[in-house]
Amino acid sequence: MHKDQIIEAYQFRHACKEFDAAIMETARLSPSSFGFEPWNFLVLQEPTLREKLLPVAWGAQKQLPTASHFVIVLARTKQEMAADSEYIQHMMKDTQELPENVVQQKGAAYDHFLKNDFSVFDDERVMFEWASRQTYIALGNMMTSAAMIGIDSCPIEGFAKEKVEDILSAEGLLDRERFGVACMVAFGYRRNEPRAKTRQAKEEIIRFIG
Repeated sequence: MHKDQIIEAYQFRHACKEFDAAIMETARLSPSSFGFEPWNFLVLQEPTLREKLLPVAWGAQKQLPTASHFVIVLARTKQEMAADSEYIQHMMKDTQELPENVVQQKGAAYDHFLKNDFSVFDDERVMFEWASRQTYIALGNMMTSAAMIGIDSCPIEGFAKEKVEDILSAEGLLDRERFGVACMVAFGYRRNEPRAKTRQAKEEIIRFIG
């Protein structure tokens, strides 16, 4: 075995250990609106499944075959996120362990938020996009924690959503009544140094008021 292959194999094992210990835990502990955690995470390590996704994930052509870990981030649907849904009631009663009177108060406040404050409830797609926006909090935390332990990451939106969901559903990995695909992210070690970041100057995007 060539020396580079030995190093790569060691790095892969190291990445797996660090990934399991830190990166997914930061996703699990991420904040969300009302603390309702509208996400699930599919860590796809099966090579044949990654291969099936290749034709419908144009933004992941390099990452699907090579990433040490490839995560599909799911967001919950309107059905799941409605104030009176089984999931939201479970979150308040079982996960957050709220007393019944607080469940009623928080549920009513959440329902008002969905229907009036943010006005997202009437449109199923808008509700899904609202849930998806929250998954990006977890995504950002995963990527930051990965960087802190020397693992590179690449967020991916370059895919055909319905076709990806078709594949995951056919594999028994996705209940489309409850979840949709929000985004993807690949983790691993870089082979080459990346080019310098290009970003707008802070004066172009930050304004201090007062």
